[in-house]
Amino acid sequence: MTKNLTRRTALASGVAGAATLIAPPLRAREVVEMSKGDASAPIEVVEYASFTCPHCASFHTDVYPQIRANFIETGKVRFVMREVYFDKYGLWAGMLARCGGEMRYFGIVDMIFVEQNRWLAPRPDDRGVIAELFSLGRRAGLTDDQMDACMNDQAFAEALVAEYQRNAEADIVRGTPSFKVNGRMVSNMGYAEFASVLNAELES
Repeated sequence: MTKNLTRRTALASGVAGAATLIAPPLRAREVVEMSKGDASAPIEVVEYASFTCPHCASFHTDVYPQIRANFIETGKVRFVMREVYFDKYGLWAGMLARCGGEMRYFGIVDMIFVEQNRWLAPRPDDRGVIAELFSLGRRAGLTDDQMDACMNDQAFAEALVAEYQRNAEADIVRGTPSFKVNGRMVSNMGYAEFASVLNAELES
């Protein structure tokens, strides 16, 4: 099962919400496509994932580590992560993941998914979610000033949402997690099935 993509835009409150909770917006940042692995690898895997999707968390805790070890780190796969924003919390998590730049991005993504149940636990207001995300960021080596700057950047949030919309519409993404393997869309699956798909690409 996947989380269905039921809307094409993040909530307007989500775009500006983090900035409202912290301080006035700062300068915009560049939206960079986040990838891991050899740029010349024979296979490109693009994942569409929401940070608030439990099936995405399951993929990243159970399946992705095996793909990373057996295909990405061996030079067979270039893995691209594309964020999907169902809600403001997923958007805020994406902004936080990008605070550390390309070098720290995937490490923070792993933490966000592994600890999804904790930082997404019901809270009386949005400040509790922000506090949990900041706590996660500190453990990843980010400072409060760095995170404030990222989360206050409304133009950056709007650019992320626009990029998500362009990509999701171009690839007709219907749910998360969804994957594009060398240009062909495939649905969520376990490691054995995924490895079979990747090995078939290598043999073709």
